[in-house]
Amino acid sequence: MRFESNLLLVTAFVVCLTTGFAGAEPSLHERIDQSIAAKTKGPFAKRTTDPEFARRVYLDFAGRIPSAAEARAFIADTDTAKRGKLIDKLLASPEYARRMQQAMTVFLTERRPAVAVADSEWNAYVQKAFAANTPWDVFIRDLIAADGKDEKHRPAVRFFADGNRNDAHQLTRDVGRLFLGINFNCSQCHDDPNIKDFKQSDYFGVYTYLRNTQVKADRGIKTTLVETVAQDKQEFQSVFTNVKATIGPRLPNGMEVDIPKFPKGKEFDMPGVPKFRPRELLATHLTAPANARFARSSVNYFWFLLIGRGLVHPLDMMHTANPPSHPEILDALSNEFVAKKFDVKHILREIALSEAYQRSSILPEGVDAQNVPPQEFRVAVPRPLSAEQLAFSAMTATGHLEEILAAPAPKEKKFTYKEYVNGKIPAPSYLPDVLDLFGATFGSPPGTPEVDFAPSMSQALFLMNDKLIMHWLDPKGAHLIADLAKQPDAASIAKELYLRALTRQPTEEEMAIVSDYLTKHLSRRNDALSELAWAVLTSGEFRFNH
Repeated sequence: MRFESNLLLVTAFVVCLTTGFAGAEPSLHERIDQSIAAKTKGPFAKRTTDPEFARRVYLDFAGRIPSAAEARAFIADTDTAKRGKLIDKLLASPEYARRMQQAMTVFLTERRPAVAVADSEWNAYVQKAFAANTPWDVFIRDLIAADGKDEKHRPAVRFFADGNRNDAHQLTRDVGRLFLGINFNCSQCHDDPNIKDFKQSDYFGVYTYLRNTQVKADRGIKTTLVETVAQDKQEFQSVFTNVKATIGPRLPNGMEVDIPKFPKGKEFDMPGVPKFRPRELLATHLTAPANARFARSSVNYFWFLLIGRGLVHPLDMMHTANPPSHPEILDALSNEFVAKKFDVKHILREIALSEAYQRSSILPEGVDAQNVPPQEFRVAVPRPLSAEQLAFSAMTATGHLEEILAAPAPKEKKFTYKEYVNGKIPAPSYLPDVLDLFGATFGSPPGTPEVDFAPSMSQALFLMNDKLIMHWLDPKGAHLIADLAKQPDAASIAKELYLRALTRQPTEEEMAIVSDYLTKHLSRRNDALSELAWAVLTSGEFRFNH
């Protein structure tokens, strides 16, 4: 009997080893790939090469391209698990927090100028949150509830107080777009005529949470948000009818909140602080696990951030007539996001581990790109670098990143974009000024969502002859050019240049071009090296995450 029992145990153990534990659910990234494969009949792009993957993941999680040393180390690594390990390494690095601060500033403030809160305060606040992997619901709840009186969360008032967001209608539209996946542009005046899900009552339900918030400047030094007493429901009327309606604070598909009545003189907990504070309620109701729209809109944004296109696209068009391309993926992401207590790193990691993320941007030979809809995710979507990614990547490639990061902050800010482009001040050498310059040139106009590639003449002119770019490539002081000049021959120069700038080896044709150009300009070799580097750094390939 003992022999037979032992035999059964051994047999069960072997079965587990060979087939896996019965009922074990695939990981989230495996379910993502299973869903895409099940819905797609056409051929997929190949998996990225190691150099392609390294460039992509450094841009997404460090906000820059890898250095030549980092690229060489990753390419030479023979560990089959090295991709997951690199993802984990970058997620744990300080650069991840900086990258996410830059992405969140673009996403949440939409490049509105800092007035109520200095850039340095806001940046430090957001970086600290992402370095600690603060749960997304907590981060957004603090952003919405902040009043500026608590020093710990004072920088969070920037979300409401800067730009034109001190208007409750603008706040309502932005909360709808960013956190609910709803474009409220039509809904202030009437139900959206084209989208039956977007109702005027939903707009004013959110508006009623925010209408009593006011921006208050404390002797011109500190900006705070105060709430006045909310007494009545909000009245609204469609421009197409004569019927008036009223509503209290309410999220779309949520329960309406009763506005309590207090005896006169009893409306306040303390001077200036009403007992009923709808904006604080919005912070709680919006981010609650029961509000599925918040979780779904959030993971749709994170998918967009890494993949280049939302599962629901455009991001603010989550409605029944525009269903997600892969409903089961959106469900899986949002369900796991809530189950993992809104862990941003976990969601980003799972997306990055998927084959959908690691797919090449080049289709198999003979496959026409016009026959491959982007919502099928059969091929990677080339994504334009943000202004910040472009700046950090250019500094990395030219070898100027460390010196600019180490440059001491000036006692007072003297750089302005207008004076710079008019030739009144020199090229910036301090990181915030460099980022201001790149943001003004390559970023979207303030208050505009940054979701599409929008090239312009000013961007082209900047890349062609800007003083800062020319300084970084000056043969007399550029680190990249000095390193290239040390190479023994044209082939070595081409390999070093392409690895530094594009994280890959040059093709035979590219090596021939470099060799031919250097041969023609032997008498001005360093200038020729600078011109070759300029051509690569200003190329379309450098400007995209692909």
